[in-house]
Amino acid sequence: MSNPTPDLPHQIDTSVPHSARFWDYLLGGKDNFAADREAVRQALQLQPDLREVARADRAFLARVVRFLAGEAGIRQFLDIGTGLPTVDHTHTVAQGIAPESRTVYVDNDPIVLLHAQALLVGTEEGSTEYIDADARDVERILAKATQTIDFGQPVAVMMLGILNFILDDDEAHAIVDRLLDAVPAGSYLALAHPTAEVGGVKTEEAIQKLNETSATPQKLRSPRELARFMRRLEVLEPGVVSCSRWRPEPKGDACPDVLQYCAVGRKV
Repeated sequence: MSNPTPDLPHQIDTSVPHSARFWDYLLGGKDNFAADREAVRQALQLQPDLREVARADRAFLARVVRFLAGEAGIRQFLDIGTGLPTVDHTHTVAQGIAPESRTVYVDNDPIVLLHAQALLVGTEEGSTEYIDADARDVERILAKATQTIDFGQPVAVMMLGILNFILDDDEAHAIVDRLLDAVPAGSYLALAHPTAEVGGVKTEEAIQKLNETSATPQKLRSPRELARFMRRLEVLEPGVVSCSRWRPEPKGDACPDVLQYCAVGRKV
């Protein structure tokens, strides 16, 4: 590990790559191990633009939370699949706009929870909490989240880079549908997911290679498949697009597509 952590939980297997630490290394973080760095090195051989993908995904998170907390007036966020702390995390962006915003993070990786509890500290006016749960255990997530979130008021459900680890399509849709059932009209779902729409065979090969060694295998889904997750929602413009093309900041240069696609929808 490039930055040793004291009191590391015993259940962390440092010899097997993990998606959160893999992503952390791509973003230039320090909370990763040799196995994670080797997995990134191998993946980059097949998909050289993976660092751009990671940056585009993180930039999308910041833009969508700014929209939700600002223009949409959302003050409650349920972020499932937290990942390791980096810049522009959900609560940081939201509370920068509205300090009273409340965020509940959900993850089941012990190293993620260890770092989240130490580093993701919110404002005095708002609230930032953490739930140790698998994304599949929706009932546990909802039960714990009610200690912080008022499900009678609009909630933004953030599912960035998590549904790709739910390999069964029916199960993935059931998870999303149950979460949408739990939130009222005026709530939002923000989704990001890798697709072979960009990269084609090379992207498929990179995912297959990563799955050979990773403790958390994942799958690609097409933009059409991603649109199905939003079928109950009013999908915001520009629809299901590359993360780099969802309402990018005004600038002169083009925004090349990346393999991480996204969409944001509103429950009406």
